Amino acid sequence: MLIDRTLTSRFNDISNAFPVVLITGPRQVGKTTLLEQCMSKTVTYVTLDSLTDRALAQEDPTLFLQRYPPPVVIDEIQYAPGLFSAIKLAVDKRRQTGLFWLTGSQKFHLMRGVSESLAGRVAVLDLLGLSLAEIHGQAADSPPFLPNADYLKSSAMHGRPSSLMQIFERIWTGSFPAVVLNPKMDRELFYKSYLQTYVERDVRDLARVGDEGAFVRFLRAAAARTGQLLNIAEMARDVGVDAKTARSWLSILETSGLIYLLQPYHSNLSKRLVKAPKLYFLDTGLCCHLTRWTSAAVLEAGAMSGALLETFVIAEILKSYWHNAKCPVLYFYRDKDQKEVDLLIEQDGQFYPVEIKKTASPNVGMIKSFKTMEKRGMTIGPGAVVCLVDHCVPITRGVDAIPVGYI
Repeated sequence: MLIDRTLTSRFNDISNAFPVVLITGPRQVGKTTLLEQCMSKTVTYVTLDSLTDRALAQEDPTLFLQRYPPPVVIDEIQYAPGLFSAIKLAVDKRRQTGLFWLTGSQKFHLMRGVSESLAGRVAVLDLLGLSLAEIHGQAADSPPFLPNADYLKSSAMHGRPSSLMQIFERIWTGSFPAVVLNPKMDRELFYKSYLQTYVERDVRDLARVGDEGAFVRFLRAAAARTGQLLNIAEMARDVGVDAKTARSWLSILETSGLIYLLQPYHSNLSKRLVKAPKLYFLDTGLCCHLTRWTSAAVLEAGAMSGALLETFVIAEILKSYWHNAKCPVLYFYRDKDQKEVDLLIEQDGQFYPVEIKKTASPNVGMIKSFKTMEKRGMTIGPGAVVCLVDHCVPITRGVDAIPVGYI
């Protein structure tokens, strides 16, 4: 079953403006499928998951491009970083747009090659799992999230489900297309196989992790801390590795698209702001599997329900931007006096504060930290409490309670 992706509507314009388009994201989120939907049948497709083609691309990049001349789709290009220089030569020789479409699932290796060889020649797009808008057939009408009047007016017409158990069923299921679009899929088997493939392919082949068992324990420790301030020393201690190894492994999780580190807002005017980032898993289904929640109902009643709801909303907001080919400026706010705001969206010099709460009864007390930021001289735009209300409810002038389904 094919499903429309929000990024599809932007893809042709982007491809017509750049000679190279690179789509990055975790494995199994639909990068290749998106390209198949956007490409004409005359475009050649080759994947470097094929050991034969991978060997040729690694040993003789120029000969590889003679065998597979543009226009061409090259899947999982991180296995042959030497191709970037050969692609640069081909692009500079032809001076055309729409020559190469690349995908990859290890952003560290990809971006190093891009910055060295393809700067100014490539559009880099990020793709995650299916968004709520895409799942409900509203991909084409899915703007980036911003809690202002225009966004709320358009979202009110979507009619997406947002009841407590519907949301937690979505959180528990996750957003990988193979799970979402196939009701017969064995969810536990999928995530077990996904982890095995991830560790064997990406971690062992690309990151050279020696102790795979310890790395999986580290992955579980990260999942258990989703929605929390990052504490590398604590995670290293719990897994039994040194802090340097833990930092390296965290970088692997981030560059392979499994986690997102939300940075704290800070300025030179204040030394009292917390500077550690917050850690979020980008697929809540995988996070639930790693933390062993066996059903949506058990998850909803469990100790991690609030953290996973917050994780889900952050991931959906990221999708709303990345799938529109936009790069959001996001922070959270926390100071030494325990004043905090879950999310700040900065746009055009304004900060849009967002709280995320597992409640159907939002109140003024949940947004009291919004005024703290005004006292620091920040220009504050409309704010929101994203929660489990059925429809938008004003909390104060300029702050609304927004259903999770509106994201």
